Amino acid sequence: MDEALDKAIPVLCKRGFHGASISDLADGMQLTVGSIYKAFKDKRGVFLAALDRQSSLRNSELRQAVNAARSGRDSVRAALQFYVGLSHGAEGAQGCLMVSTAVDLATFDAEIAERARDSFRRRETFIAELIRQGQVDGSIPRSVDGEGTARLMLCLLQGLRVVGKTGRTRNEMMAVVDAAMKTLD
Repeated sequence: MDEALDKAIPVLCKRGFHGASISDLADGMQLTVGSIYKAFKDKRGVFLAALDRQSSLRNSELRQAVNAARSGRDSVRAALQFYVGLSHGAEGAQGCLMVSTAVDLATFDAEIAERARDSFRRRETFIAELIRQGQVDGSIPRSVDGEGTARLMLCLLQGLRVVGKTGRTRNEMMAVVDAAMKTLD
């Protein structure tokens, strides 16, 4: 199931929910249309499962990226750098299913809107925890507004994913990280 969803994610990122037909998904997932209907009920079921799968993968990968950091400040930088990695080259051009979902579908579908809000809320909370960790270990001044800065970083992370679709380079994205880190001084 996970392997099939991993194959569905690029199709949905590239074409969007409305642009991807069930045949497109079947081709991308290397399944028959009948198998998709049996496993997921409908295209929306595939979409929701793929959205959950990408979110779960990204959360795990992000936590792994920050685990090696020595301080809260280094953890924030590692999180930003993780998003830079997702925001250039082929990965950047593919884009983020959660971002496209929030933009394209959240105004029309209450369940999808809630999933997007929940995903963004979890990410913001995670960043706020990293900032608090830095304030405890002394790598981030206590005068930094942790909640407001976490929200700023969330907007930055999601903005990197959007701008990454336009073909920015890793160096251009890293310049954004360097500027963002100054908000923690």
